[in-house]
Amino acid sequence: MSDPEYAPSPWEPVADHVERYLATDGRDGFDFNGAQCIILTTTGRKSGKLRRTPLIRVHDGNDYLVVASMGGAPNHPVWYLNLQANPEVTIQDRAEVHHLVARTAPPEEKAKRWPAAIAAWPDYANYQARTDRDIPLIICEPR
Repeated sequence: MSDPEYAPSPWEPVADHVERYLATDGRDGFDFNGAQCIILTTTGRKSGKLRRTPLIRVHDGNDYLVVASMGGAPNHPVWYLNLQANPEVTIQDRAEVHHLVARTAPPEEKAKRWPAAIAAWPDYANYQARTDRDIPLIICEPR
């Protein structure tokens, strides 16, 4: 069986960011609005195609954390729904590619790890304040 097909984001700025990041191993696209960026690859829960999303880099111990904030929107981002359906993900951190398993942090663990996310991107606190949705914190651990 061949690898799933890649389907770029329909939003051109995201598709362009992913393309530049991957083509340069992050030399173009790692630094993003004062933060650092990684590329999360999930498998589409409906299409089965690979989906790539640039996200803020949050590293906590040996784990990567990703935050399903969508800027404080009322709904979860599609990539989060995808990893709930298939938790095997990859994260590209510059030239390094990590094959990981994603899981949503339960409340106690989120409380302990949330400060690492805020340190990487302080606006996460603002995003949580402006939505009634509990923004998921996802732990990505080695497979």
